[in-house]
Amino acid sequence: MNSIQKYFAEGLGTMFLVLLACGSAVLAGPAIGVLGIGLCFGLVLLCLCYAIGNISGCHVNPAVSFAMFVSGRMSVKDFVWYVIAQLIGATVGAWFLWLLVEFSSDGFPYSFGGITYLINDTLGIAAPASHVANGMATLPDGTQAAVTEVQYAANVLQPGATVWMALVSEIVLTFLFVFVVLGSTDAQKGYGKFAGIAIGLALGLVNIVGIPVDNCSVNPARSFGPALFNPNALSWCTFWVMVVGPAVGAMLAAYAWRICNFKPESAELDAPL
Repeated sequence: MNSIQKYFAEGLGTMFLVLLACGSAVLAGPAIGVLGIGLCFGLVLLCLCYAIGNISGCHVNPAVSFAMFVSGRMSVKDFVWYVIAQLIGATVGAWFLWLLVEFSSDGFPYSFGGITYLINDTLGIAAPASHVANGMATLPDGTQAAVTEVQYAANVLQPGATVWMALVSEIVLTFLFVFVVLGSTDAQKGYGKFAGIAIGLALGLVNIVGIPVDNCSVNPARSFGPALFNPNALSWCTFWVMVVGPAVGAMLAAYAWRICNFKPESAELDAPL
């Protein structure tokens, strides 16, 4: 498989992940809820694993590629180009999602989901939709504050969540997800053709847990695409969490799998012939 095919597959896969998984929140979120959205994330990735897994490995996530690089499973060149392809794919996927929203009817309004109301002049603090009316949020003390609408299931703090809560969540959830990816795809101890099932289920699980915190990233490319189509500073003020958290979680998962998979020389010498 040549490099161009691998990079194209990564870009295409990431595009569909953002379009369909984030699209489930935007186009169907009010109907299916957090559980349904989480399942959509998992199902999309499961399908992609079997579509492009034998071409590029189906990372569709810079955090997964980073873990593969740290684990020695990919070169620096491939890592860089994978991330570039993933960011481009995420941008195209978010653009298609933006088009779908823009093409909605001006008559009977479509019930879109994936919307967060961030309070202006704060570091990304969100207000519950039930407390927002006419661009103003009613705060717990009874005062009102202007809010900015963030769309397309962008990764921003959800009502009640804090930056540190989101950072810890991203580290832990990415650790679990990437650990499952590394273990299920290991050349000696993995599960071959069944790996895609475990990987899809893992992404669904972490999204069900993480969506109420920050819409669940565990994937900097998934965060990057929707953020581009929210032209306001508030949608970017916590973006660093969606990069640092997954990067730290992926690195820890890579080292944790290395420990689990460690083989002392004495064990190899004592192995039966």
